[in-house]
Order: sequence, then C-alpha cells, then structure tokens
Amino acid sequence: MPDNIPAYATLDGWITSEAIPFALDSTESLNAAADRLMASAGSSMVLLALGEPLHGGQEFLVLRNRLFQRLVEAHGFSAIAIESSFTRAGVVNEYVAGRGPDSYEAIRETGFSHGFGSLEANRELIEWMREANADPDRTVKLRFYGVDSPTEMTSTDSPRQALAFVLDYLAALDGGGEERRQRIDSLIGADADWESFEAMMDPARAVGLSPAASALRIETEDLISELDVRRPELVAKGGWDRYAEARQYAKVARQLLNYHAEIARESPDRISRLLGIRDAIMADNIAYAVGRERGRGRVLVFAANGHVQRGQMRWQLGPHANVWWPAGAHLDAIFGAGYVVIGTGLGVSAENGIGQPEAGTLEARLMAAPGPARFVPTYRGAGLPTAEIDSLPVRSGSTKNSTYFPLTAQSLTDFDWLALLDEATYTPGGPPLPG
Repeated sequence: MPDNIPAYATLDGWITSEAIPFALDSTESLNAAADRLMASAGSSMVLLALGEPLHGGQEFLVLRNRLFQRLVEAHGFSAIAIESSFTRAGVVNEYVAGRGPDSYEAIRETGFSHGFGSLEANRELIEWMREANADPDRTVKLRFYGVDSPTEMTSTDSPRQALAFVLDYLAALDGGGEERRQRIDSLIGADADWESFEAMMDPARAVGLSPAASALRIETEDLISELDVRRPELVAKGGWDRYAEARQYAKVARQLLNYHAEIARESPDRISRLLGIRDAIMADNIAYAVGRERGRGRVLVFAANGHVQRGQMRWQLGPHANVWWPAGAHLDAIFGAGYVVIGTGLGVSAENGIGQPEAGTLEARLMAAPGPARFVPTYRGAGLPTAEIDSLPVRSGSTKNSTYFPLTAQSLTDFDWLALLDEATYTPGGPPLPG
C-alpha cells in the first residue's frame, strides 16, 4: 500500500477517482492498466493472486490469460498456479516444457481436476505457455502448477498417487524399497473406499480413522522423516528441485490423510474443518511454488475469490454456518507485503443466471465507472467511508451457477484491488448449468 492513503467522503467518490478502465479486447488498455497496478504493488511482491467470483465465467479466464502474458512479458513472472489438483499438474508442466505427450488432448483429463482441462481458455493458456517456452531466446522457461488439494465436495482422492510419487522418487535414487511399497499398498487397500461419495455424506462409512489408515499415517510420517534426515544426500543425488517436489508430495499425502480422518469424525464443525484443511493445503502448495520460483521469477495464482481473500471465509450451507481461514489468509501470514491479491466482481451474466445488480451494491457502484472493465485499489479499506461500508447492501446471487459469490463490504478489506467486469458469458467446455 502507498504511504499516503487518500481519504474519501463517499464510496462513489473513491471509485470515480481511483478506477482504471480497460477492455479485454484492447491489449493496449489492459497492459496499461496492469502496468499501473504492478507499479503500486511494490518490489517486495513475490506472489500475485487473481480471484474469480464464480467458476465458469469465460471473461475472467480471458482476463487471467492476458494478464499473465503481460506479467511474463514486462514484470518478471515465471509461473502460474491455478485451482486444480497439485498431484495432477506435473503432467501439464511437462507438456508446457515441451516434454511428454505431443497434444493437449493427451493431458486434458489426467492433468487437471474439477473438469478444468475441458475449458477452452485453459487450453489456450497452456498452448501459449508451451509456445513461449519453445522460443530458444527465452532463458527462464515458464512453469505451471496446480495448487488445489486432491479433493472435491462429494469425493476425495485416495492417498495412493501422492505416496507413489515419493516412493518412485526414492526408488529412482536408491533402488529397492519394494517391501515398504507393498506395505503401504496393503494399508491403502481399495481406492474406492477412500473416494466414496457415501463417506463424504456419512462419517460412519469413512475409512480415515480405521486401523489401516492410522498405520498409513505413521508410514507417511516415516517417509517425511526420511526425506528430512537424508536431505543433503538426496539433494546431491537428484538435485534440489526433485527433492523439494518429492517432499511436497509427501506433505500433501500427510494432509490428505488428515482430511480423510476428519471425514470420519462426527462433529458439528466437520464441514468447516474439512474446508479449512483444504485451504491450508492450497496455501502450502502455493508457498511451495513461490519457493521453487525464487531466483527465477514471480508467481500468479488464480482461484476463486474465497480461496485467495485475506479475511475469514463464511459460508452458510443449509443449517450450518461454516467459518474457516482461506488460503489467502495463510499466504498473508507467510508472505506479508509479498502477497498482493485482486478480487473480482461481475455485473451481469444471463448465461450464469446473474441479473443487474441492485442499486447501492458494490457491483452497481463499480459498474457506474468507465469500463467495460476496471481495476480499483481498495487500500484494504483504509481511507474509505466507514459508515457507507457498514451499511453496504449485498446484491442477489445467481439462479444457475452455485459457485457465484457477490462482493461484500468485507471485499474492501480482504483485497488490495478489485476488478469488475460489466458482463461475462459461460465458458466453452464447462459442464451444463441448470436450465
């Protein structure tokens, strides 16, 4: 934040004075707006987050792609990290590096979670990165990271893939290890038992607190301990990058087993705890990406607003008021001023079931500024009129897309910047929406 933060008598006065308009179809205006945003971020920034107000908004994916291109070209960014499974993303990064399969189709399913590989904008991002890396004059090659935990709302991955990666790493350096691998495979058992929809709905059907799962957690701790104790030897044999990646997979396996244990507990806070574990895993994966890029460049992370915001997340799910710390809050604690985050909002989207924002809402006020898109610094609420913020109404939600969350008064303190797009369509390749 700047040292001298201006004070505004009204929210509308703040928006009028501070808004930076741009258009997605104008490279010149978007680049200029991005450059002004980056100039305010400061030299200590190592991680920039861009949120999205819903999954499936095509224009937010386009904004991400074009912003990342500008950040690479002009601001020293070397990697992008998106809300997709960490354990799957290595396949995509190999493709981006020009290795592995020859076509995007070969990685579309295996390289992404949540069906995100089918989104046309993700294909465009990955193909652009692969093409950029093919330039022999590019000395710093671009990298792709998935940072989500290997979980869904209605199912969760078996720990097999994460643990197998670590075992394969050790076997490649040492040879052997078959006895431990067989022991771990036996404790894992059938993947279907871990990935059961019924277990997510009924703790009594979950296996995360079974004797085998408890023994598997000990095996995982032993693996992490071995990686730590043998760090100098393993780095000397295989290099730091391979070592750090294997240790991160081991940590993901540990947290995934913690997640499964929570699934198996009867508790009124069960959902909040699960959501909190997921975001903690995401933050840890993002921090790993930043650490791996240190000395190479900065990182752009793209995920839902709720994952990257600084303040606590609140979500009313039926009778349950769930509250937890999102990844952004963890990242703020880890990186301080090195973490800068842009929250995004949406005016209208007929395809996503979002009508005109009601008068007085933050979206309506932002839409009144020149557009069709604009960045506005929030200064984390400093200098903004407290009385207006406290009484700020929240617009109505979506009738079709359950992933949509409107902006609120908290958005003014949770983000360093807001970006509002007047309109958005539904992304090509996304799953059909109701109606």
